[in-house]
Amino acid sequence: MTGLFISFEGVDGVGKTTQVNRLHNYALERGLQPLVTREPGGTPVGLAIRELVLHGIAAFPSFAVTGGSDVVEEGDDLGPRTEALLYAADRAQHVSQVIRPALQRGQLVVSDRYVDSSLAYQAGGRELTVDDVRGLSTWATHGLMPRRTYLLDMDPELSHARLRHQLDRLEVEGDDFQRRTRDEFLKLAEAEPERFVVLDANQSPDDIWQRIRRDFDALTAESGISGSSEQDSR
Repeated sequence: MTGLFISFEGVDGVGKTTQVNRLHNYALERGLQPLVTREPGGTPVGLAIRELVLHGIAAFPSFAVTGGSDVVEEGDDLGPRTEALLYAADRAQHVSQVIRPALQRGQLVVSDRYVDSSLAYQAGGRELTVDDVRGLSTWATHGLMPRRTYLLDMDPELSHARLRHQLDRLEVEGDDFQRRTRDEFLKLAEAEPERFVVLDANQSPDDIWQRIRRDFDALTAESGISGSSEQDSR
């Protein structure tokens, strides 16, 4: 039995996590067996990689001490290719340990970020080539892609104003980086309209959710994914 794989994408601050949680709760009400995960950090190995790619080598001070002196400097930060390889390593472990086994069990898998984030942030933001980043991710995942990707779209200047936590390495990048990232997300959606649903993240969370719910209902019906809820049994 094959499950259903859905991803959520967008620049930081657009409200992905809110909608992931709403879909998770709705799927439970529908009697489905949703598995919600994220990238980076969907596995124990991935959690270590997440700290490194989001916070740099300074996240591991024990690795950066020589003779009792802190030697973390600006030049110790990750290079763009190193960053891309680390994200691919996280994704390879994530797919083999979490996503593919759940799909083989017939589960609904919902991931907060997946391959498209690497294409947008590393190929768009970091200006690596799309072909290189795509090839790396394809190799890491054995070509596994979501059936549906919900892209929450918003001007990064507006979405970043919503952030209330300490910013990570990618969130502190300048306006040009954020604009390139958003533009790459939109290019990806334009190239695969059958997979992507682009949502205006300037709308209210309720309005965004209603569109996701309608599409999800149609998608599960088309995919033959069903569950048993109290509402269905009446």
